[in-house]
Amino acid sequence: MLNAQQIRQKYLDFFQAKGHQYIPAALLVPQNDPTTLFTGSGMQPLIPYLLGEEHPKGKRLVNSQPCIRAQDIDEIGDNRHTTFFEMLGNWSLGDYFKKEQINWFFEFLTKEIGLDPKKLYVTCFYGNRQFGIPKDTESGSIWEEIFKHHAIDHKQVDLINQENGSKIGCQDGRIFYYQEKNWWCRVGKIEDMPINEPGGPDTEIFYLFDQVNHDPKFGKYCHPNCDCGRFIEIGNSVFMEYLKTIKGFSPLPNKNVDFGGGLERIAAAAINSPDIFKISLFEPIIRKLEFLSKKSYESETTAMRVIADHLRGAFFLCLDGVIPSNKEQGYVLRRLIRRAIRFSFDLGIENNFISQIGEIIGNIFGDYFTQIKDKNNEIIQILIKEESLFRQTLRKGIRELAKLKSKKLTGADIFKLYDTYGFPLELVLEEAFKNDLEIDQKWQEEYQKLIQDQKLRSQTATKGTFKGGLGGHELIHKKYHTATHLMYRALRDVLGDHVIQHGSNITEERLRFDFSHPQKMTPAEIKEVEDIVNQKIMEDLIVTFEEYPTDVAINQLKAQGAFGDRYSDKVKVYKMTPKNEQEPFSIEICGGPHVEHTNQLAQGGKRFKIIKEESSSAGIRRIKAQLI
Repeated sequence: MLNAQQIRQKYLDFFQAKGHQYIPAALLVPQNDPTTLFTGSGMQPLIPYLLGEEHPKGKRLVNSQPCIRAQDIDEIGDNRHTTFFEMLGNWSLGDYFKKEQINWFFEFLTKEIGLDPKKLYVTCFYGNRQFGIPKDTESGSIWEEIFKHHAIDHKQVDLINQENGSKIGCQDGRIFYYQEKNWWCRVGKIEDMPINEPGGPDTEIFYLFDQVNHDPKFGKYCHPNCDCGRFIEIGNSVFMEYLKTIKGFSPLPNKNVDFGGGLERIAAAAINSPDIFKISLFEPIIRKLEFLSKKSYESETTAMRVIADHLRGAFFLCLDGVIPSNKEQGYVLRRLIRRAIRFSFDLGIENNFISQIGEIIGNIFGDYFTQIKDKNNEIIQILIKEESLFRQTLRKGIRELAKLKSKKLTGADIFKLYDTYGFPLELVLEEAFKNDLEIDQKWQEEYQKLIQDQKLRSQTATKGTFKGGLGGHELIHKKYHTATHLMYRALRDVLGDHVIQHGSNITEERLRFDFSHPQKMTPAEIKEVEDIVNQKIMEDLIVTFEEYPTDVAINQLKAQGAFGDRYSDKVKVYKMTPKNEQEPFSIEICGGPHVEHTNQLAQGGKRFKIIKEESSSAGIRRIKAQLI
């Protein structure tokens, strides 16, 4: 049987043999994308190309993309969900379509990985009359031919929605049509899609763990999209061919394929285990936790799953430059680390342990993610520091609890101990029992309300998600992208060549830019940067781009790029050049989009203005600026 590392490589090799070009994984923190805090799928960085822009690597692409989905962080602990995972992806940008994609992925699963085709079930899109999207009978027919060829029953069943599925069950079907479940867009439901958002029908493939019995709490009958655990989705081929418009839906310039398959889930299917924590990407971590706790995985399943998942996610966030904090990505990183520590109490591990788990994670992934070698020690030190700080906070919590001995504990008191001092609920109740503290009878109701309020506050999608349609491709976004280039060059001119970009974020309202600089900028420095940018806007620089080999762009052209970005062997280089001159004012590696002339930023009499300059982290400053 193949382990997960072997499956990853086989997948990349398989699709490269089919003419796909390998592209490096994007950072977990999206650059110039205001729609989300994290990269949650492999297609996220490819939106411009799915909308019709030409990719430097061509029309067939493949990679393995680390992803973070932290919306359900409190729900981790079952046998198949994680906050961190790898998404195997392949794309066709107007090249092949349904027939090739469906047949190739089936071939990969059955011939390369060795899955039993009789354990594979598929779903297709039922169609949507309201929006004029037809039923995807083409995908259903392709699947029917595949199953016929393998002498497998190929009955097609209309389920339409989740509720019907639990009422009518599988009905000896192999190909199932759902409505909501098999339409894919970034916002979930077709009716929620904003204008200029792409989407399309998809076909999903499920693996059946026939050793698992259906749990009736999820409905009377089981079906592929049931949550009982008998079926697990292992791949999703999206046929990205529609664009939401004011009048409804219109065809995209190309019919695209956007495939994503969870490496961890495919690896679980390969060993026929419904528990993904039994695969090779988790097993060494679980074994170490058993050794440290002197307890078995079978007896402490939830705690070990949470710790293994959260510390993998924390490790990769640190790898991509995130630092624990109380804001945005740093807040999620801090929550992952602290929840892992909380669950270590369930295992009786009360001494520092995260560094030991971190070393194991580095060993598991270091062969493929080669950047780990250079940053492993730095990551371990970040994890050690956060664990030390948290354990100090816990000690403060114990002192705070002692102050409450003279009163009846309320739900608000218990929540404060949890939220401010990191006390797990079980630890608060245990300490209260030890110290004979009285607890208010209605504490649970108050506590749960505060917990729900906190969940709303800590959602990982930023306010106004997808408000801009394409998530950064309207004219105002192009203006702010362009202004960012001008400001980057101006900062280096004013402050020095030590200024390196450490991230940026563009919304409809402003640009945000993080850069290396050891101290607060003076008012005079801020004004000088503003003056340079506004001067270049008025000079109406010409904005052009060309594609270059990466080594030429960096070493010969001296193009600037974002710190930590991973580039393929070809990159797009934007130049902003004064009229009638050869030497560009700004030259940067960037994916766009931008305006064609800098004077477009001044339309409506607007000027570039820095509205805030502050510290982002040690040695990193943050600027927020607007066109006002």
